[in-house]
Amino acid sequence: MKFVRFALALLPLFALTFSTQAFEDEKGWVSLFDGKTLKGWEANEKPECFQVKEGNLFLQGGMAHLFYIGEVEKHDFKNFEFKAEVKTAPSANSGIFFHTENRGKGGVKKGYEAQINNTFVKDPRKTASLVDVEDRLESPVKDDEWYQYYIMVKGKQIVIKINGKTIVDYTEVDKPVRKKGREERVLTHGTFALQAHDAESKTWFRNIMVKPLP
Repeated sequence: MKFVRFALALLPLFALTFSTQAFEDEKGWVSLFDGKTLKGWEANEKPECFQVKEGNLFLQGGMAHLFYIGEVEKHDFKNFEFKAEVKTAPSANSGIFFHTENRGKGGVKKGYEAQINNTFVKDPRKTASLVDVEDRLESPVKDDEWYQYYIMVKGKQIVIKINGKTIVDYTEVDKPVRKKGREERVLTHGTFALQAHDAESKTWFRNIMVKPLP
């Protein structure tokens, strides 16, 4: 009986410990998208490709990119953890760029692209590819389903996880060799950009979060 009373007395302490740990695990995550507006984001062209619908960021309408220009880290990130929930319609193509910057109309040359493509047949590089660097030919997820996309950059290491499973774990070498036109696909620092790809591609994002790292 004394043991039972002792165990009951410890329960509040255990609860406090677990709740504190849970709080510490989430500490540092900051939202980049309020679910209502495009505050803190800017399109390099075709702003009509980016809309907020039912709390989600919806992309469709042609090739364009939406850059984060908000207050978090003055939109200039080096080491970080990034996560977002993503959903695609069949034959959609999109991407998440990081260590990049808005240079106006046209494609994004600076930084890396994390691919979003489950069934777009014209591009063999599937979801979770680190485009042109660590490409994957099979998608780990399906269209019409929400999944979590996670990217970490720490030093020279890039990790991409889908639903908690590591797909890419890449360490950039000194002076990496890149294809012509891709010379800036290297780690430096910069912001994030989301890609609208073509008129038929439909992609949704929600719960877009970042945790800056030292």
